[in-house]
Amino acid sequence: MDYSNFYAIAVGVGTKNSADAWLEVFYPAPLFKPNAEEAKALAEALGYEGGNVAIDLTDATVASLADVTMDERQLEVLNLLADSKRPRVMTLLASDAPITSTPEAYLKLHLLSLRHVRPNEQNLDNIFAALPNVVWTNRGAIDPSEIVDRQLEARLAGESLEVTGVDKFPHMLNYVVPSGVRVAYSSRVRLGAYLGEGTTVMHEGFINFNAGAIGPNMVEGRISQGVIVDSGSDLGGASSTMGTLSGGGEIVLSVGKDCLIGANAGTGIPLGDRCTIEAGLYITASTRVQVLDENRQLVKTVKARELAGQSDMLFIRNSESGQVECRTNTKAIQLNEKLHAHN
Repeated sequence: MDYSNFYAIAVGVGTKNSADAWLEVFYPAPLFKPNAEEAKALAEALGYEGGNVAIDLTDATVASLADVTMDERQLEVLNLLADSKRPRVMTLLASDAPITSTPEAYLKLHLLSLRHVRPNEQNLDNIFAALPNVVWTNRGAIDPSEIVDRQLEARLAGESLEVTGVDKFPHMLNYVVPSGVRVAYSSRVRLGAYLGEGTTVMHEGFINFNAGAIGPNMVEGRISQGVIVDSGSDLGGASSTMGTLSGGGEIVLSVGKDCLIGANAGTGIPLGDRCTIEAGLYITASTRVQVLDENRQLVKTVKARELAGQSDMLFIRNSESGQVECRTNTKAIQLNEKLHAHN
């Protein structure tokens, strides 16, 4: 078997329900595109026969993996898991194929948040089918069908079970804490988000899975699934980007460098570098836009989709006529360097 192009291998620990089905998996140290020798040794220790699989681990198999691993961090993880009573798994992805299991889904989400891949760089087909709905609590993940019994158990013990959400995706910071970032409110960033160095996510900022900011960035608005925001750009309070799950269809949106999307504004088209959308203005693909020259003379009227991806655009609504205008953006924003140096 050829191990030279193996996609990823990871040992994880997680939670199962009473029916022995996976609810979630935490991977402390995934090996992304491991060297062929390491991949071969780990795979053969488990009797791996090929494909993308998730193999439940026993004490004996954990010990066998520890004997062959060549990665120091992986060895530390295996030693810590050696006597654990929690469900353990080794997920082997020979290729970047559609997702077929919960452990596979969690591994690919980890790869995004650990910055091994950027949004839209890996195959996430079938992820919603592979991820179960989970009740997230102060005692971990619980199957929705079992929550009442767990609540009763806690009450009888004189305690309470705090539910923080019911969702397929957990909070990213409960699994991955990227270096050099600030996140004001953990529930606003899902596992599978990509946060580059210097990124700040304020209390009302939101970053979905398979979306992200290259950094440094200020995020006070919404970065939807599939959207990536390049360095130096600022999403103002309650602003948004239209992702493939929120009306964007098959269009992959991106926001270029040094852009500003004002408060309560948004975009449904890709933006190039140094673009600004004034506060309160939402640009969709079908928005009729008057394009003005440097002397603010009308050049033409187009649908916004014809301007997609262009740089140095300033979108405003004329306060007298109500028309949406596109002017040359002569002033690009600059983020405060000290504010985004998260050392």
